[in-house]
Amino acid sequence: MLYIIYQEDTEGSAAIRAQHKAAHFAYLEAHRDILVLGGALLADVGDARIGSVLILNVPNRAAAEAFSAKEPLRCAGTFRSVKITRMRRGQWNPAAAPATAEGN
Repeated sequence: MLYIIYQEDTEGSAAIRAQHKAAHFAYLEAHRDILVLGGALLADVGDARIGSVLILNVPNRAAAEAFSAKEPLRCAGTFRSVKITRMRRGQWNPAAAPATAEGN
Protein backbone atom coordinates (compact mmCIF):
# COMPACT_ATOMS: atom_id res chain seq x y z
CA MET A 1 0.00 0.00 0.00
CA LEU A 2 1.37 3.41 -0.89
CA TYR A 3 1.54 6.30 1.57
CA ILE A 4 2.72 9.81 0.84
CA ILE A 5 4.38 11.78 3.62
CA TYR A 6 4.16 15.52 2.96
CA GLN A 7 6.36 17.55 5.29
CA GLU A 8 6.56 21.35 5.45
CA ASP A 9 9.66 22.94 6.96
CA THR A 10 9.62 25.13 10.02
CA GLU A 11 11.21 28.58 9.94
CA GLY A 12 15.00 28.31 10.16
CA SER A 13 15.11 24.64 9.27
CA ALA A 14 18.24 24.91 7.09
CA ALA A 15 20.55 24.65 10.09
CA ILE A 16 18.64 21.65 11.47
CA ARG A 17 18.71 20.01 8.05
CA ALA A 18 22.46 20.51 7.70
CA GLN A 19 23.12 19.06 11.15
CA HIS A 20 21.04 15.90 10.53
CA LYS A 21 21.60 15.39 6.79
CA ALA A 22 23.89 12.35 7.14
CA ALA A 23 21.51 10.61 9.55
CA HIS A 24 18.56 11.39 7.26
CA PHE A 25 20.21 9.82 4.20
CA ALA A 26 21.42 6.83 6.23
CA TYR A 27 17.84 6.29 7.45
CA LEU A 28 16.48 6.43 3.90
CA GLU A 29 19.16 4.01 2.71
CA ALA A 30 18.34 1.61 5.55
CA HIS A 31 14.70 1.68 4.38
CA ARG A 32 15.28 1.60 0.64
CA ASP A 33 13.16 -1.57 0.46
CA ILE A 34 10.04 0.51 1.22
CA LEU A 35 11.03 3.94 -0.17
CA VAL A 36 9.47 4.42 -3.60
CA LEU A 37 10.35 8.09 -4.07
CA GLY A 38 11.67 10.92 -1.98
CA GLY A 39 12.68 14.49 -2.61
CA ALA A 40 12.78 18.07 -1.45
CA LEU A 41 9.95 20.54 -1.89
CA LEU A 42 11.41 23.73 -3.34
CA ALA A 43 10.29 27.33 -3.43
CA ASP A 44 8.94 28.44 -6.82
CA VAL A 45 11.98 30.66 -7.32
CA GLY A 46 15.52 29.62 -6.42
CA ASP A 47 16.66 26.49 -4.62
CA ALA A 48 15.29 27.14 -1.14
CA ARG A 49 13.93 24.00 0.47
CA ILE A 50 10.47 24.34 1.94
CA GLY A 51 9.85 20.71 2.89
CA SER A 52 9.99 17.19 1.55
CA VAL A 53 7.88 14.37 0.21
CA LEU A 54 8.37 10.66 0.71
CA ILE A 55 6.33 7.90 -0.88
CA LEU A 56 6.47 4.55 0.90
CA ASN A 57 5.21 1.09 0.05
CA VAL A 58 4.20 -0.34 3.43
CA PRO A 59 1.45 -2.71 4.60
CA ASN A 60 -0.58 -0.15 6.56
CA ARG A 61 -0.81 3.33 8.05
CA ALA A 62 0.80 2.20 11.28
CA ALA A 63 3.94 1.25 9.36
CA ALA A 64 3.99 4.64 7.60
CA GLU A 65 3.52 6.43 10.93
CA ALA A 66 6.32 4.37 12.53
CA PHE A 67 8.70 5.17 9.67
CA SER A 68 7.89 8.88 9.87
CA ALA A 69 8.13 9.04 13.67
CA LYS A 70 11.72 7.75 13.58
CA GLU A 71 12.92 9.76 10.58
CA PRO A 72 15.89 11.88 11.77
CA LEU A 73 14.79 15.20 10.26
CA ARG A 74 11.36 14.86 11.84
CA CYS A 75 12.86 13.86 15.20
CA ALA A 76 15.12 16.93 15.04
CA GLY A 77 12.17 19.30 14.60
CA THR A 78 12.70 20.22 10.94
CA PHE A 79 9.01 20.19 10.05
CA ARG A 80 6.15 22.44 11.14
CA SER A 81 3.66 19.98 9.71
CA VAL A 82 3.63 16.35 8.60
CA LYS A 83 0.71 14.84 6.71
CA ILE A 84 0.52 11.13 5.93
CA THR A 85 -2.05 9.99 3.39
CA ARG A 86 -2.74 6.68 1.69
CA MET A 87 -2.61 6.88 -2.06
CA ARG A 88 -3.27 4.77 -5.11
CA ARG A 89 -0.71 4.43 -7.86
CA GLY A 90 -2.29 5.77 -11.00
CA GLN A 91 -0.13 6.76 -13.90
CA TRP A 92 3.39 5.39 -13.69
CA ASN A 93 5.94 6.73 -16.13
CA PRO A 94 9.49 6.73 -14.74
CA ALA A 95 10.80 7.59 -18.22
CA ALA A 96 9.19 11.04 -17.88
CA ALA A 97 11.17 11.81 -14.73
CA PRO A 98 13.93 14.42 -15.07
CA ALA A 99 17.47 13.17 -15.64
CA THR A 100 18.86 15.08 -12.65
CA ALA A 101 17.76 15.73 -9.10
CA GLU A 102 17.49 19.43 -9.96
CA GLY A 103 14.78 18.65 -12.50
CA ASN A 104 16.78 19.09 -15.71
